[in-house]
Amino acid sequence: MNRMSPAVLARRGAVLCGAVGLSLTLVACGTTADTTSAAPAAQTTVAPASSRPSPSASAPADSSFAVPGYQVGEIPPVPLFTLPDLGLLTASTGRFTPNLTTSLTSRPGITVSPARCDEQGVLAGGSTVIGGDGSVAVSDASSSVVNNGDGSGSYSDASTSIINNGDGSGSYSDAAVSIVVNGDGSGSYSDAAVSVVVNGDGSGSYSDASTSIVVSGDGSGGYSDASTSIINNGDGTGTYSDAGLRITNNGDGTAHVVSVTGSITVEAAPLPKVPDVGRFPSIDAVQPVEACGTVITLSDGVLFDFGSSEVRPEAATTLTELVQVLNEAGAPQAHVYGHTDSVSDDAFNQTLSEQRAQAVVEALIGSGATASLDAQGFGETRPVAPNENPDGSDNPAGRQLNRRVEIYIPVF
Repeated sequence: MNRMSPAVLARRGAVLCGAVGLSLTLVACGTTADTTSAAPAAQTTVAPASSRPSPSASAPADSSFAVPGYQVGEIPPVPLFTLPDLGLLTASTGRFTPNLTTSLTSRPGITVSPARCDEQGVLAGGSTVIGGDGSVAVSDASSSVVNNGDGSGSYSDASTSIINNGDGSGSYSDAAVSIVVNGDGSGSYSDAAVSVVVNGDGSGSYSDASTSIVVSGDGSGGYSDASTSIINNGDGTGTYSDAGLRITNNGDGTAHVVSVTGSITVEAAPLPKVPDVGRFPSIDAVQPVEACGTVITLSDGVLFDFGSSEVRPEAATTLTELVQVLNEAGAPQAHVYGHTDSVSDDAFNQTLSEQRAQAVVEALIGSGATASLDAQGFGETRPVAPNENPDGSDNPAGRQLNRRVEIYIPVF
């Protein structure tokens, strides 16, 4: 006969777990072999038989009438399964919030700070697109990251796709694994060896090449493999069968047992209901991106005379320091932005900001900068401080902050 005890079932699950690298085991539902000592002692009653003598009620029961490790007439519980490891998905939220700052440090005349993503006049360049609301999109030849700033986002590369919907649901897939979490406790997991479905109402299923487990959520369920079948109907009744034994629990305190040596009816407690399978955890929402790169700020007074776009000779030391900062960081690219205050008309300020940005690019290249550099002027459109006080009077300190050149280094 080929019969399996819950211990054997558990060992089979553990072996399977090790094979696929998951935290996935089979555990017994309801009663287990450790609790069988509390069940009523089996009372053997002679069932109608052919010409075979009936066994004595007081005689030890034939072992052929029992599942190994269980009392005569006792049906092993439907094994339950633990949820698989969802770490590939639940731990993936960090991919949506890349650290876009660099390890640059401030030096005399050079102020280094994170580029804020939630400010007006956001910075962007190359394959980095920043939305100003905590959103950012970063892509290169091998991967793409989109953070929508509202808790949702997506990641993809040549082999992997991750989607976070921001409401606790999402999905992960690669060449070997597929995970779907719906946010209401339901979801699915599958790989080359295992498939797990959880429906969120306590029901679910597990299957591999040799085993199938179904939990219906109403206390009923079933287990089957190549040689064994366990059915729990959820109302106290159920059956167990293998190649040489069949046990039927009638739900009325009795069970009918048929083996290769005959059949008997014994006392047996009704089957306990199959427990719920549990719920998939929801996924943390994607955190908005706060730092979108690095900004190096130079006051125009360090670089230029008033109203001029010609770099002052005294600025050579500062620019040499800046080149060292860029080269040490290994920045492949940087964008040079010119800004002015609101004195003079818009057209003059726009032209001046463009000329100053281009002058800094040429000075940096002349000092040995290895990064790819480009220049852009914004005139007076991106102030960082008020040009005037609330009463309309001039604000010299604010205007000084607005007259600046910024070197923006995006993620790299």
